[in-house]
Amino acid sequence: MKRFWSGTSVVPEGLDFAILLDRRPLKLPGGKALAVPFHALAEAIAAEWAAVGVNFTPDDLPLTRLATTAQNRVRPQHEDITAQLAAYGMNDLLCYRADGPPGLALHEAEAWQPWLDWLERRLGIRLLSRSGVMPLEQAPEYREVFIAYLRQMDEYQLAGLGVIVPALGSLVLALALETGELTPDGACQCASLGELWQETRWGFDGEAGARRQGITEDVAVSARFMFLCRP
Repeated sequence: MKRFWSGTSVVPEGLDFAILLDRRPLKLPGGKALAVPFHALAEAIAAEWAAVGVNFTPDDLPLTRLATTAQNRVRPQHEDITAQLAAYGMNDLLCYRADGPPGLALHEAEAWQPWLDWLERRLGIRLLSRSGVMPLEQAPEYREVFIAYLRQMDEYQLAGLGVIVPALGSLVLALALETGELTPDGACQCASLGELWQETRWGFDGEAGARRQGITEDVAVSARFMFLCRP
């Protein structure tokens, strides 16, 4: 795509804030003008449109993409999205520990168990954990606890979690990030514990490192999006 505007601005529109490219409203796919209920988010979206070059792609506009997802996909499917995210909690990465070597298993237990303990304090859920990859049967009522907690979030928070949870493989880490208990880097490091531990013994894997960097960037921008969507 080619840039066709010279400047951006934000203007009030009822209870929302609209983004203008020059004097024209920024349009969503389908032709609807983009307006969001958070001034900080509107300013950040305007800033990313102001920063793009002559040629750009949607990847240069991650906050716009997330706002569009929130309005066009998450809002009409709020219940389905909460159920999908809750399913990650019932099979959370932190519940499946390495069955060897012993050093890695101990490292995971030391790094991951505190976050399962945090979840218990936060939601009253005591998730089981085990070594290996065989499925665990968590208490079925935990799913409803997760859903009830997620249902309180608006479409913007869920849009951010919709990127972060699959990227980490962990609803627990994502919720800790959403509450500010974890940083994006800290959450990604925790989720990549096994890979990072192996690299200390066998050397850096460039392909795996590039993939982790991409995940870290996606998680960071999604976390920023959620924080910009706070009242």
